[in-house]
Amino acid sequence: MSLRPRRMQNCLRCIFQVSEWLAPSIAARGSHTSPRRYFSAAQPFGREYTVRRIRLGSDEVEVNPFRSAAAGRPKAQRQKYERFEELVAEAYRKLFDDLHFTDARGQISCLAWGIKSSDALKDKKKGFVKVLRKAMGLAYDHKDISRNPIFYKLRRSFVLGNVAGLSQCLRYLFVESALQGSFLSDNAIQSSPRQLADLSHPNEWYPATRAIQRTVHLHIGPTNSGKTYHALKKLEAAETGVYAGPLRLLAHEVYTRFNAAGKQCALITGEERRVPEGMTKVMSSCTVEMVPLNVKVDVAVIDEVQMMGDRTRGWAWTQAFLGVQAKEVHLCGEVRTEDLVRKLCASIGDKLVVHRYKRLSPLEVQKSSINGDLTKLEKGDAIILFSRVAIHAMKKKIEARTGKLCAVVYGSLPPETRAQQAALFNDPNNDYDFLAASDAIGMGLNLSVRRIIFESTAKHDGVSFRVIETSEVKQIGGRAGRYKSAHDAITAANSPGAGRATGLATKPQATSSTGYVTTLQNVDLPVVKKGMETNAPSIATAGVIPPDVVIKRFASYFPPGTPFSYILLRLYDVSLIDPKFFLCPIKDQLIVADIIQPFKLTVGDRLKFIAAPTSVRDPKFIEVLAEFAKCVADQSNGHLLDMKSIPIDMLDMNPQLHMNGAIGYLKDAEFLHRAITTYIWLSYRFNGVFISQALAFHVKELIEVKINDALDSVKWSKGRDKLRMAMQSKTVTQQLKEKELAKNDLQLLPWDDEKNIPISAEIQDVE
Repeated sequence: MSLRPRRMQNCLRCIFQVSEWLAPSIAARGSHTSPRRYFSAAQPFGREYTVRRIRLGSDEVEVNPFRSAAAGRPKAQRQKYERFEELVAEAYRKLFDDLHFTDARGQISCLAWGIKSSDALKDKKKGFVKVLRKAMGLAYDHKDISRNPIFYKLRRSFVLGNVAGLSQCLRYLFVESALQGSFLSDNAIQSSPRQLADLSHPNEWYPATRAIQRTVHLHIGPTNSGKTYHALKKLEAAETGVYAGPLRLLAHEVYTRFNAAGKQCALITGEERRVPEGMTKVMSSCTVEMVPLNVKVDVAVIDEVQMMGDRTRGWAWTQAFLGVQAKEVHLCGEVRTEDLVRKLCASIGDKLVVHRYKRLSPLEVQKSSINGDLTKLEKGDAIILFSRVAIHAMKKKIEARTGKLCAVVYGSLPPETRAQQAALFNDPNNDYDFLAASDAIGMGLNLSVRRIIFESTAKHDGVSFRVIETSEVKQIGGRAGRYKSAHDAITAANSPGAGRATGLATKPQATSSTGYVTTLQNVDLPVVKKGMETNAPSIATAGVIPPDVVIKRFASYFPPGTPFSYILLRLYDVSLIDPKFFLCPIKDQLIVADIIQPFKLTVGDRLKFIAAPTSVRDPKFIEVLAEFAKCVADQSNGHLLDMKSIPIDMLDMNPQLHMNGAIGYLKDAEFLHRAITTYIWLSYRFNGVFISQALAFHVKELIEVKINDALDSVKWSKGRDKLRMAMQSKTVTQQLKEKELAKNDLQLLPWDDEKNIPISAEIQDVE
């Protein structure tokens, strides 16, 4: 029997994703035809669409500006790419939604690209549409990549990066089109130095580290198996070392324990640096992005190493692993990291020792959910939610329904407050029976949880709801079953006479107490059961980003004034990458680059700004970044009280007196907190400009108190709660439907009828 997958005319999974992505936009624009009918997941490519235009206000707007590309062509010739053409058209519309000179972001972006008027923008758009139209026409004529590179770039971006990848590719192509005749000539665009964009050997970026013969200890096993405990014991015994964790909370926890036990340890995060007075030896607890790569230490512990495969932050774990100058490197993570770590160690010549661990307590998925009935909660239960407001709303509902108290834990909670809340929940001798927490508890926080209850398995990622991955289900669910053990360990560590003899790391206790996992609603239980029963796939690649030195050298080949966002996009476009690695995508960084483009900054300054913790989805934050960039460009006094874009006067406002109530105050307070956090982050990089660091820390503490007060006073309406739950349930239902369509991944590959190979394989072969 042939092993080749059964041929299909199209990829049902991609059609489903395209349909779900386009449908809300069509509905929002006033179409009277059901989006489900317009983009039905079961509808073949070749079927004629009945709706071509929609009504937006009093204007009739063409859904697809490239329709002429398919016009007049035979049905068999159109059917292959017609659906993709609709997707490109919608991504095109979304790209230009922000590009208007009445909008702050659009104005800055357009000026950064050499477009200086609304008329010029219209002309550039017309030219860009012609380019896309031509590319789609060549695709219908089956032209190969050499004659139609733009179409192949778009298709490759969608296959490899889904809608986000397609949108970024469109942005890059438009910027390139806009720059011609402005900053760059055609020759300058075509002759970017590809040899400088060779990123295929990340291990060579750290020559000082490669000079050290390192021993790598890989600690792998499920949650609650003692991996991190054994690694931290090695760090405790070392004279110098560093701990790298995924969360500021974890870094703060290790920092607190080491110092409490008499071992001096510094805390280094992007927002904070605490160094004990009189400290003479290097011992640091860091967030993984802040691991010092220029200091030699005896032992380095890198926690949650499976995050190397994370699309957004994976580069930080790869950088820490490849670059840390330690004689012993202890990696703690899931079993699925073993193959990748073996390959990386072999490529850099490090000795690898693997330590395997088994779970210390049983874990069981319950047969039924609690069906929304909070009276079924039992002492030691932790409900997992993915929104701070929802966490506080759940706390109120639990306390109202049960008469017991509920603690709260989430990532942005101040460390001292988080430690206090965790202690209240861990203590079995009080009325804090329950915990409402975010998914931060899946990253190793020491909590005495008997049962994990998922409020939902749908999580909002900043753009839309998505169903959490198998690895996330296992990571969070695995925290169940530490009931009483965490409290007992902490009590022992804090007892009189405890210290170095007791150990700085909290040892997980083997216990016969079974941990349980379930859900709040029935609709989520199948997702949790499947996630807990399924082994997450092995991590095949590690994330990387181009190091600063490569970006600086690459930028030096472009004329002065070339938009920095284009340089970054160009570097990503021509870069070469080893199959063991992938480039972490850049999106918000490009927006930041365009915001600060008008200011006279060095390439090094621009790199610092695009690495800063920002929130470009908030239009008000654009003004903050622009003001910060102006201070650096002018080398002016960046005193916090002189910053016009930072509303510090909110500290004096009563949340209940805000014009939009507590919810409105909370939104503005969170904006202030993000602005202050960015100020503090920049103050470590530009300490001669942003001189109010101490004041900024004080303001940050005050606003955190105000945020917690506002969260406590938010009135969570039943209508809003029902709407959120309905959206989450819909997301879960859609994913189950999608998986039903995709029972066999092999047969769902987009198939090339001419070459008789999957499209994804064809793309890799071409390149």
